[in-house]
Amino acid sequence: MTSVDISTAALATADNLIQLALAEDLEDRGDLTSQATVPPNAAAIVNLVARENGVLSGGVVIERVYAALCALRKVAAETVQVRSCVSDGEAVEPGTTVATVTGPVSLLLTGERVVLNFVIHLSGIASMTAEFVRRADGNRAVILDTRKTLPGFRLLHKYAVRCGGGTNHRIGLFDGMLIKDNHLAARGSHSVADAVAAARSWLTERGLDLPVEVEVDTLEQLRDVLSEKPEIVLLDNMQPSELQHAVTLRNQLSVNTLLEASGGVNLETVGCIAGTGVDRISVGALTHSAPALDFGYDWQW
Repeated sequence: MTSVDISTAALATADNLIQLALAEDLEDRGDLTSQATVPPNAAAIVNLVARENGVLSGGVVIERVYAALCALRKVAAETVQVRSCVSDGEAVEPGTTVATVTGPVSLLLTGERVVLNFVIHLSGIASMTAEFVRRADGNRAVILDTRKTLPGFRLLHKYAVRCGGGTNHRIGLFDGMLIKDNHLAARGSHSVADAVAAARSWLTERGLDLPVEVEVDTLEQLRDVLSEKPEIVLLDNMQPSELQHAVTLRNQLSVNTLLEASGGVNLETVGCIAGTGVDRISVGALTHSAPALDFGYDWQW
């Protein structure tokens, strides 16, 4: 894995979440245990160490946590020094030191859980994504995330997916068009092709250059919609044999349309799904069901 750039918007999201996390821990009293037991002048070095194999994500948050904590304590940001040893998107194994943090013990202790909460969560997403990508390797299909993210965490979740080698789907409802079964039901029309034509017309009238993606449940719907040559068709909960047939239909009727498989995708099925020839596989589990990747603080006194 290689390091992955994080956008300005994602960093702003991280800063907002860090403020919320610190407020949850400290309110207006601060870290009572550290205040009561740690000598004010005590300093230490701590290593953030991986406890299991995976892919790092969230390393960029460590320095921002301590900068925010220093600001709350009204001390200079350089009071705590963070040295990164591993970049986000790189593999880790048990014992890998991903960062070294130096500073007052009270500050290091106060920020410990906030740092770990971000890193274990985002690294879990990156690691699960990397495993899906590995199991789909050798086929044309890319692994996509979805909008099934924790509220407020979407940009960081999608950053973590990129760290794991996955590809981001649309960010929200505002930056992409996906016509689903409920949109079709609300139209009172069973013609998927008509819905695509209506969506294209709406976009053109507003000068929006966005691809149109549409969900279908059956091969009959697929045949219908391919007459409008949509940019992307989402094949919902189709069996591998149906997916193979869908690829054949696409190649015959609209070769430039991308096919995306969704539903029933897990680590056991993704290789078979990728082997059908689809172009994209969307996996909600990347962000809603990824287990945490274990990290810990190893202290040097």
